Amino acid sequence: MEKVLSYERGLEKFAPLRNVVVYDDFDLGFNGWMDLTPNYVHADYRQQPSQIDLGSWAPTMLSSAPMRFAASHGSMEGTYSLKLNTRPIAGPYEEQPVPGSMGVAIKRLSRNDPDMRYIQIEAWYAYTPQQDREGIGEEDIRAFGFFFDIQDDDHRWQPGVRYVNSANGRLVKKWQYWKVAEGVARKDWCFGLEDGWEAPGVDSLWSGRRYPDGSADGFQWIPDGAQDLVYNESPDKLNWLYLRLTVDVEKRQYVELQSMNRTFDLRGLAPTLAPTYKGITNLINPVFFIETDSDRTVNLYLDSVVYSTD
Repeated sequence: MEKVLSYERGLEKFAPLRNVVVYDDFDLGFNGWMDLTPNYVHADYRQQPSQIDLGSWAPTMLSSAPMRFAASHGSMEGTYSLKLNTRPIAGPYEEQPVPGSMGVAIKRLSRNDPDMRYIQIEAWYAYTPQQDREGIGEEDIRAFGFFFDIQDDDHRWQPGVRYVNSANGRLVKKWQYWKVAEGVARKDWCFGLEDGWEAPGVDSLWSGRRYPDGSADGFQWIPDGAQDLVYNESPDKLNWLYLRLTVDVEKRQYVELQSMNRTFDLRGLAPTLAPTYKGITNLINPVFFIETDSDRTVNLYLDSVVYSTD
């Protein structure tokens, strides 16, 4: 008997690997994406002590992208997208991220194919500040991006990419990949704490030192990684952009990043390998994030996401 596979038309705007694990169209709901929350493991539902208050991050929501003038912008295809947003608060770029200055969405998955070599995330997204004041507002968005949180039998590692849009109000517009700089100690990583619980390479999103030019302990600049993304001329005009990141899980290395119509060859680059954590072997969690650079709420909209393997 001959088998025939058919896919819905929405997948035509993606380039997945051989096995499509999830195709999340947010017109159909949250699809398992949720806020990144603390570990509530102590009495009276108190969270595990941490240098960062994860409970302060703004909530992830389904949104029709309402605008002050346009009423409802809608998504790229349909009405609803997954909206990550921040609170209207930020500190200087060089300091530890302040509570509420980030929005983080995670989907909790696990490894399903013992023979897979490649994993890939794809998304159509848009970004904009809240339309609550005059001006274009592009410089109010500090950074956004994506990473996988992976643990195999030997290491926990987090390959990802980060678009540094602005640092202290100065536009940067360059891509970084997740890798800790040489010589960074746990004390440097955990804001001066010798016994901080996060190992270098884990949670680069908020750990490690940052520097005025947009660099940081947890990220390295992608070679020739400057790129002007389509932002448009007003916060209520969303342009939908394509992102694709491919990772070699066998070599624990990057393969390539595609941003809009440009592809960056990342072969030979690798994220930092950290020791394993208890209870999460075979974890593969995809994570999106956005961070504000000013006292203004900023938003990342995800129209749809595909995670695939080969």
